[in-house]
Amino acid sequence: MAEYTLKVRRFQPESGEGPYWESFDVDLDPTLSVLDGLLQAKDRDDGSLSVRCSCRAAICGSCGVRINGQSALACKTQIGEAMEHANRNNGERAGGARTNGPQSEPIVVEPMGNMPVIKDLVTDMEATHWKKIRRVTPWLLPEGDPPEREYVVPPESMIDITQSMACIQCGACVSACLSMEADPDFIGPAALAKAYRFVGDPRDAETTERLHDLANDPHGIYDCTHCFSCIDACPKGVAPMDQIMRLRRAAGAEGIDDANNGHRHEDAFASIIEKKGTLDEAELLQETYAPGVKGKLMPRPSAIRGLVESIPTAVRGIGTGKMRSLPKLIPGIHPKLPGDSQEQVRRIYAHTEEHSIELNLYIKGEEAEGDAPVEEGDAVPERAVEPEADEGEAPMGDTSPEADTSKGPQGTEHGQADPGPPESGRPGPGGAA
Repeated sequence: MAEYTLKVRRFQPESGEGPYWESFDVDLDPTLSVLDGLLQAKDRDDGSLSVRCSCRAAICGSCGVRINGQSALACKTQIGEAMEHANRNNGERAGGARTNGPQSEPIVVEPMGNMPVIKDLVTDMEATHWKKIRRVTPWLLPEGDPPEREYVVPPESMIDITQSMACIQCGACVSACLSMEADPDFIGPAALAKAYRFVGDPRDAETTERLHDLANDPHGIYDCTHCFSCIDACPKGVAPMDQIMRLRRAAGAEGIDDANNGHRHEDAFASIIEKKGTLDEAELLQETYAPGVKGKLMPRPSAIRGLVESIPTAVRGIGTGKMRSLPKLIPGIHPKLPGDSQEQVRRIYAHTEEHSIELNLYIKGEEAEGDAPVEEGDAVPERAVEPEADEGEAPMGDTSPEADTSKGPQGTEHGQADPGPPESGRPGPGGAA
């Protein structure tokens, strides 16, 4: 047993006062969780401390909080590791829990971000998370009359959406999202990952309509800023930002010329890098709103409006020194990479276009015994091979007698793709303690 200090951000609405900090000392084994520490503090020190929890096994997604500033599940975060992280954050020596030695930094626990706080660590997920989930129509919209029993599709056709189906709706990505912090109306990473779960489902008949809706919404798929915070926060490896990028690629493949200039911005960005190796920001702005010769000779009203609205950003860039040199101010005179570096960039582009590989955490990328050999050129790159299983667990593709093949990674029959959890009746996160 070791002693830890939890510094909890509290809020008691019935008191009429604002948020405040309170520290609790707990005695726990380092391998136990931050949630265990919170429940011990509630049991021993202050029964009014409120925290939402249910399964205590990283399945229900109820106990999402911010620990040392990072969104996470309290039940999945070991308290010993949390203290070491707190020490590193504060420049202290990371040396395990203290007993009688120098005082260590406290573990800071706060309610999740981007959500209204109801009490202490309990947030109102309905106000943001579930409202935005409903925004993307999170159910199948098949064509025609329903079959007598169920829709039957080949298991391999569901592989692409297994990653987005792994979401447990904990809201950690929503809490960590910087785009939602800047724009509260942004649909958000959890809802957009859920949207891809249906866009990629072969049973859905409204894929084009869904993509048009999300691409033309000013708070939709092009409002994401690629900050990677949701990927770091997700406890289940869903990688919401990757699902948003898949939605963008699908919208581009449909030829959707969105009102937000998002697709043109992506095309201009990729084209400039291929041509020059580094980004010409002045040309990027011009090509986003008025691409090509025709776009410059006959700009659309929306393009003129977009360029005018970008003037304050350009002025700030000049003021900060980012755009003071001529190559940064005048479109088209940005230098290319020296030597053959630019040719290497083009080769990377050619290779990427030729192979066009999508990586999915839940796709096994190595050839199993007895499988047909993979044709040259179709082999999965080494980095796409599934990570090794934890000690004591059988690999996903292990068919040995010792391996338990009854369940796959998502609790489905091994090798079968889960058609998706019921979308109609999932209640909000578990009860508040």
